[in-house]
Amino acid sequence: MGPSHFVLAALLLALTLTGCKAQQPESARENHLAGESSPYLLQHLYNPVDWYPWKEEALEKARKEDKLILISVGYAACHWCHVMEHESFEDSTVAAVQNRDYISIKVDREERPDVDDVYMTACQIIAQSGGRVSCGWPLNIVALPDGRPVYAGTYYPKKDWLLLLDYFSTNFRDNRASLEAQAEALSEVISSPSWEILQPPAEPPLWSKQDAQTLIEPWLSGMDAKKGGRIGAPKFPMPINYRFLLDYSNMFEAPEVEALMQTSLEAMANGGIYDHLAGGFARYSTDENWLVPHFEKMLYDNGQLVSLYSRALKRDPDNATYRRVVVETLDWIQQEMTSPEGGWYSSLDADSEGEEGKFYIWTQDEIREVLTILPPALPEPIKLYEELYGISKRGNWEHSKNVLHLARSPQELAAEEGIELDTLEQWMAEARAALLEARDERIRPGLDNKILTSWNALMLMGYLDAYEALGMEEYLNIALRNASFLEQHALRPDGGLNRNYMDGKSSINAFLDDYGLLASAYLKLYEVTFEEHWFNLSLALTDYAIEHFYDEQDGLFFYTSDLDDPLIARKKEVDDNVIASSNAIMATLLLRLSHLVEPDRSALYYRMAERQMLAMSSSVRSNSFYAGQWAQVLLELTEPGYEIVIVGKDAAAYRRVLQSRDLPRAVFAGSESDKSGRLENSPIALLDGKAVKGESLIYICRDRICKLPARSPEEALQQLGVH
Repeated sequence: MGPSHFVLAALLLALTLTGCKAQQPESARENHLAGESSPYLLQHLYNPVDWYPWKEEALEKARKEDKLILISVGYAACHWCHVMEHESFEDSTVAAVQNRDYISIKVDREERPDVDDVYMTACQIIAQSGGRVSCGWPLNIVALPDGRPVYAGTYYPKKDWLLLLDYFSTNFRDNRASLEAQAEALSEVISSPSWEILQPPAEPPLWSKQDAQTLIEPWLSGMDAKKGGRIGAPKFPMPINYRFLLDYSNMFEAPEVEALMQTSLEAMANGGIYDHLAGGFARYSTDENWLVPHFEKMLYDNGQLVSLYSRALKRDPDNATYRRVVVETLDWIQQEMTSPEGGWYSSLDADSEGEEGKFYIWTQDEIREVLTILPPALPEPIKLYEELYGISKRGNWEHSKNVLHLARSPQELAAEEGIELDTLEQWMAEARAALLEARDERIRPGLDNKILTSWNALMLMGYLDAYEALGMEEYLNIALRNASFLEQHALRPDGGLNRNYMDGKSSINAFLDDYGLLASAYLKLYEVTFEEHWFNLSLALTDYAIEHFYDEQDGLFFYTSDLDDPLIARKKEVDDNVIASSNAIMATLLLRLSHLVEPDRSALYYRMAERQMLAMSSSVRSNSFYAGQWAQVLLELTEPGYEIVIVGKDAAAYRRVLQSRDLPRAVFAGSESDKSGRLENSPIALLDGKAVKGESLIYICRDRICKLPARSPEEALQQLGVH
């Protein structure tokens, strides 16, 4: 398939990214988005464009009236989605053209990632084939009446958008055959797998440490040793990549890898990407110094980053930066992102009052006005604060505004100024509280208050990891409340899941990431409580996913269930990104469960995960930096982790001690029972024969072969070689 299929030269030469003044909606009439639950869709409810949601009604209307479909995909916190809405979708001229020539469909990519994935793939194919397009959000697609795409791109200003609409409606009328050919070619590539379909060998492949070591080479050359993250800008927090660095450095004792991870964690925590007043991370940094964020704050980033910093804190318990990030971020989650029922909301917008970042940034005078009222516990405390957080008259962002970032170490500044560190930190805390109170009086960014199953599972694991690292019972109680909320509102009577919860209603048949992540979270919850109810839920969700998503042909999982209405392609998500691919999540889950279940099921799960890795091994080796979770799967296959079994009346206390240490790839099982022999009705085969009446014991096992039982956590750590 050559570039000629996609290069729309006459049109694309005319499309530029010139600005256009926003216009207010001219009509208060509702369109077909009424009754939807997505805050993003409801933002467009009163647009004069006659939007439909992604449902059969709209698709059938397009087929019946033989009209092109205009699909616009975005999300509530998306800055350029808002810009395009104000410039074009609220404009009566644009609406008249779209309503006449197109059936217009609005899609929330967070509710329908399957739809987004299909059409984003189309955009990327066009771009890679020579088409002069950019791919991002809003993602705008022109499709034939049957839903096959002919064109895709991102934001356009109003005049260029009108050009595009006219171009395709004219060609649909006068040159339909060329659009049909283009749609056919695009759809063929969209449906083609990006991985090699391999059949498993007669003997399982042997994964060597050399296989794992080859993965690290591109990381070392691509990482920014001074500033953290990848070299260059923008910089995204990539938690799964740093988890791989942690696991790798643990397995191979690689101090240079550990140093890269530590530099990145410190830089992110000190940079403007972190909210130094309320806690929590923004989506990414627009520069190479982690200074100026894209200000939207997403639940999925923060759940994973809490897990990452908690893991780092286990390795370095005295690190005040890691502790601060975990505690402050979870405080923010409780204050701003938690529903009354115990679910967690999706995101905070980048914009307020129509301006990106306005809620978060400060002039020097604004800072001084707030801090002047505080008691002067230090000589020139405001000057010290400005030096610590990089505040200046000129500012470090647009219009003399400042993004707060920790420009100096408090320890260094205290020593330099000859003041007590405790006194400085106490004044910093008072300043933070005063500035936060002042900021809370501003108009807040928009909140996307839908509750997504997979994102809640990531945050649930964040709370559990924080509980392990800090031992705070409050975190476990919050996690249990959320786990029960998801069991009540996401889990269906047929054993399946729904993806979305909003306004008391659960909806949208869940996708593979929902199953994989919630099953992983429930397994983690079992490990920190030894309550088998959570293990049973994890196992049931895993088996449901195998039944409805697994493809015997290549050993990978489809992203959508076999119960869903088909799209133009039934795709498989295999590429890790900020969130791991759902196939890598399932491979990790299957390996962890294989340590615990009965031998036949264990062998099945292990073979399935191994076959997934076989399918992806070539891609992972050639592009490991974008396959962080797959790289962790390969480490597990190279050197399986430990099984740690704890039984007896002291099991809970022993568990807390061991789980406060960094034990990568360890899987925990246990019971407070000391009844000898098989624990009655336990689904966890690994517990068989471990309990001894009157004893509290810890078994350190690998591949179910256990050392002599330890009688204290200290003895168990010695067996693990952990000091």
